[in-house]
Amino acid sequence: MVLLEDGMCPGLDEGLVRDLRAADIKTVEALVSSDIEELAQKCSVSYKALFAIRRVLLAQHTAFPVSGADLYEELLNLTAILSTGNPRLDKLLDSGLYTGEITELSGGSGSGKSQVCFGVAVHISHHLKHNVVYIDTTGGLTASRLLQMLKAETSNTEEQMEALQRIHVFHVFDVFSLLETLRCLRSGRLQQASFGGSSIKAVIVDSVSAVIAPLLGGKQNEGMSLMIQVAGVLKTMAKDFNIAALVTNHATRNSSGEVQPGLGLSWSHIPRTRILLERMETAATSHSCLRCATLIKSSRQPCHIKEEFDLQWWSLSKSQTSGKRKLEDDTNTS
Repeated sequence: MVLLEDGMCPGLDEGLVRDLRAADIKTVEALVSSDIEELAQKCSVSYKALFAIRRVLLAQHTAFPVSGADLYEELLNLTAILSTGNPRLDKLLDSGLYTGEITELSGGSGSGKSQVCFGVAVHISHHLKHNVVYIDTTGGLTASRLLQMLKAETSNTEEQMEALQRIHVFHVFDVFSLLETLRCLRSGRLQQASFGGSSIKAVIVDSVSAVIAPLLGGKQNEGMSLMIQVAGVLKTMAKDFNIAALVTNHATRNSSGEVQPGLGLSWSHIPRTRILLERMETAATSHSCLRCATLIKSSRQPCHIKEEFDLQWWSLSKSQTSGKRKLEDDTNTS
């Protein structure tokens, strides 16, 4: 409900607000739904003046229909697609991470979720020249690892430092700290964190399940409420600031033994896109960096399509990357 206040529209002064409250009309909803003629008599104000105020308030606070074409045009104008830096992953995501949406990367321990997040952050900061907010809930992010990846991208020390400055890291280790950080960012610090004229285009939370999953056991109601709050802030931030949100989640096994993302059914409706990462191991390559990524939820691509990629992609030098891409292309065509 919207309370009536002095100055909300022409003609609605302090005296009239006082008279309306005396007549038990305290909100915009109450005013627009009341009998204007009867109310004018109670408040000793002209019917014409009160009717005009009602029309203005209706225009200010009533939703008007918007055509599908207008909505689509707005979507085209606002949506940006951020490459992850890995062509195989971009293909699975239909070109990359979409702003205004939440993308989830799930997988078991050692599946490479954090490694992918590091690579995405480095690519967006160095190649796309955008600022990235990286919220680390596990303590796994280190400046030395980011620098190692950046050295594979460029040998220019100044460019490396500039890219590092565009990655803004927050270390939080419980859901309350996560909520506080997200709310602070949403309330203005997200905009204030921009440097050098470049905007923040991505927020990475690695991992969202690390601080939520422990609360979904005994105190189910409290944990579920906190999870929904985190989801709400993330979705609002992604939409209002036109950023891409990337979160990581752990994986569990269902009754059939199949690997699936954690956090349950309620959380499954939150991300627009979900990818499951799994290790690809053989007897000969027990420590392989190869990963299989499966698209398990998408509004753009058929589900259950898969892509294989090497976790070391973001750590390879330019010459190594070119050679590796040629090798993969030759393998695919043979």
